[in-house]
Amino acid sequence: MIAHAAPARATPAGEFDPIIDVVEIEAFAPLVMQVEADALLSHVETILARGIAFETVMVDLLAPTARLLGEYWEEDRCDFVDVTMGLWRLQEVIHEISARVPAGKLAPSGGRRALFASMPGDQHSFGAVLIDEVFRRDGWLTDRLSEPEAASLLRRVAAESFDIIGLTVSCDCHIASLASFIAALRNVSKNPRLCVMVGGRIFSADPDLAAHVGADGTARDAKLALKVAVELVRAREWEAAA
Repeated sequence: MIAHAAPARATPAGEFDPIIDVVEIEAFAPLVMQVEADALLSHVETILARGIAFETVMVDLLAPTARLLGEYWEEDRCDFVDVTMGLWRLQEVIHEISARVPAGKLAPSGGRRALFASMPGDQHSFGAVLIDEVFRRDGWLTDRLSEPEAASLLRRVAAESFDIIGLTVSCDCHIASLASFIAALRNVSKNPRLCVMVGGRIFSADPDLAAHVGADGTARDAKLALKVAVELVRAREWEAAA
């Protein structure tokens, strides 16, 4: 099934195909719900063998696949269990490849720290896993809480100083309580210059919603999130120095 998931594309001998296109994503997404993690891992390894960086695989294949699973659920093409198992398998692929593929020379982050978590009550943590790995590989000092309770997340933010808090939201039902929770994070934060970023399908569809819930920013993908995070932290540092 994996071998014949996507139509073959001719690549000149001795050259790698550096592209992960929409056809490949649409062929990969259903398989995430049908085969086990080790089969998906083998498929990702063949993509890496084409010369594509693991960071690119995460952002351009695994993240869009997760979004497609959400769309399948909304369209009643699969059930909640299918989506949950699919996202779990994607997380397993990230953990396994991360252990095998060194991050290389980490970029200097100036000791910047980030904490990533899914919104308390949200049952899917794949977004937090992926964004944590992307930031870590860029040189950030990162921590991640899996499916945290609100109280535990607030205690962590009060006890340790973080430059960025990244919240991933996969269910629209949590939007109503998000603004008050972000305000609570700011109130207890050990770092008075804390920046809060939010992510998830709903913010990709409506980026302006981030400001409405009191967040400092959002981004359509993890690569852009890195850029936005650096700009936010620098702006707070300049404000403090002024």
